[in-house]
Amino acid sequence: MVKRTTHADSLCGVARPLDAIGDWWSLLIVRDAFDGARRFGEFQRSLGLAKNILAVRLRNLVTHGILRMEPASDGSAYQEYVLTEKGRGLFPLLVALRQWGEEYCFEPDEAHVVLVEKKTGFPVRKLELRSHAGRRLAPEDTIVLQPPQATASKRRGGANTRGKGDVKP
Repeated sequence: MVKRTTHADSLCGVARPLDAIGDWWSLLIVRDAFDGARRFGEFQRSLGLAKNILAVRLRNLVTHGILRMEPASDGSAYQEYVLTEKGRGLFPLLVALRQWGEEYCFEPDEAHVVLVEKKTGFPVRKLELRSHAGRRLAPEDTIVLQPPQATASKRRGGANTRGKGDVKP
């Protein structure tokens, strides 16, 4: 089996989370947890995933603090998987991914599920990135800055940690 690369030491806020949620099964498990799945069997039925793979993904999500295990709410001997605060923090990411998928992965007249507000039944408004002052931002309106210690390390010949769009020292 090929050992996965870890991004645990990366300075990049995109790369580092991939250790926890960087495969499609993990994000689908989190999606199902938001939809109310709590037990191993519920995740397995929803995803059709082999039990050994599901067990590894669930363990990884627990290890990274995205899910926690707790006794079953019905008092049975089972354990349930519950989203932590860190896991619930993935909600905007899943909404953004869902909205991107709706825009680019379906034909205009193709049916798909829709995320709606429970209270009103209206579709959720498309997410937008806003500046500190509230102005809508596009990719060209942003840059990625390296922390000062990373810039100093590069000047001394340290590892190149600059990614696309990063500011050069």
